[in-house]
This record gives sequence, C-alpha cells and structure tokens, in this order.
Amino acid sequence: MTTLDPPHDADLTKDNFLGGRLQLLQPRAGYRAGIDPVLLAASVEARKGQSILDLGCGVGTAALCIGRRVPGVSLVGLEVQEPYADLARRNGALNGLPFDVVTGDVAQMPDALKAQQFDHVIANPPYFDRAASTRAPAADKERALGENTALSVWVNAAAKRAAPGGTVSFIHRAERLPDLLDLVGRHLGSLELLPLAPRENRPARLILLRARKGGRADFRMCPPWVLHAGSRHQGDRESYTEATVSVLRDGAALHF
Repeated sequence: MTTLDPPHDADLTKDNFLGGRLQLLQPRAGYRAGIDPVLLAASVEARKGQSILDLGCGVGTAALCIGRRVPGVSLVGLEVQEPYADLARRNGALNGLPFDVVTGDVAQMPDALKAQQFDHVIANPPYFDRAASTRAPAADKERALGENTALSVWVNAAAKRAAPGGTVSFIHRAERLPDLLDLVGRHLGSLELLPLAPRENRPARLILLRARKGGRADFRMCPPWVLHAGSRHQGDRESYTEATVSVLRDGAALHF
C-alpha cells in the first residue's frame, strides 16, 4: 500500500460541486476530482434505502454526489491511500452524509467488505496503461491515474460485491472499451453503454458502462451524451450543454 504524508489543512482547498450543494476538501496539489465522478454518480439509478459501494473512492466525490441526489442511501467507499480515505470521511461529515470509508486495496478486498453485497457498485478506475504512457510525478496522482492494478481486478471485485440483481457502473476512456466489455461480460449481463462525446459529431473520449448481476437483457448502446454545445471551444468560457449543466450544477440524474 502506498503511504503518503497526510495533507495539512493549509494544503487543502474546499471546492463546490453540484452548484454548491456539495463541498469537498481536496489536496491543493496532486489528484483532484473533475467531472468524471460526477457523471458516473449521476448515472446510477439509486433509490432510498439502497446501498452503494464506491471502489477507489478518492475524496468521496462520486459516492457523496449520489448521497446528495438520493436521500436515504447507504454509502460505503474503499480507498487505498489513507490520506484520501481520511478526506472522504471528513467530506461525508462536512456535508452531513454518513459515509463508511474503508482503507484497503481493491486487489486485496478487506474482510469488512467481503461480507457485504451492494445494490450498486461504482468505479472510476485509473485510466492510463503505463506500458503506453508516462507516469505522473506526484505519487498520489500516479496512484489515481496510472493502471497499476489490472482492469480485470477492478471488474472482478465490483462483480463480487454486487448483490443479485444489483448494478455495476464504470466510467473509463473510450479506447479501453473493448477490454472493459470483454471483462464485464464474463461476470455480468444486461450491459448498457453510453458514449460521452465532447461535442456533436466528435468521437467519444469517455464511456459509461452499466451492467447487472444476473441480467439477461441484450446489449444496448445508447445515443451519445454530448457534453459541450457548439462545434468548437470559443473563448475562455463554459460551454456545457443544458443537459450537462443540469447534471453538473443542479444535481440531476443522467439517464441512459
């Protein structure tokens, strides 16, 4: 397990998510959450009384976004880096959202989680295969971005922790889709794919993939979700589509 010095509060920022409905403490330097965990969280069709496990939860962005959108869910996170796990716990308390964060490795599932299954399991795994990319200079950022644990391990862990009939949801880069479809299809059924395109008529760079434990429905590929309006970026201003703004700022659900 990677050991990092715990961040001092002076090294943290308090950032608004969901239009200020959620505030998160994050390291000023190192890995910082973007929109990807917010989009992942918005795609989860959770209901009051259900349980969510966020594998590799970081500072808790995805899980806490679900908790803010859907009152009454049970939130659990697994995070390998203790300083981030501690921030996730603090962020739960900061937002008044009970959040049980376990420090541990997805490749060596802690006993406390082996005994549980969840209605929804979500993961925003490290995106970059380091056999074909450059390591990040900061150790914590590299652990978040570099695929040091095989994608197959993430998929296997998520499938095992999903309850019968429960869902597993991943957000990942589009070029890893063939691997992800193959791995998820070995364990789960009823696969649904949502490409996330930066603009109209642009290739998707990210994808959301959802599957169900014991599902038997045919594979379904949905029309792309377009993140930005217009054909190109114009000036230093935000250009999200209205639908994307509703997810990122208003805490709306992102429907497949």
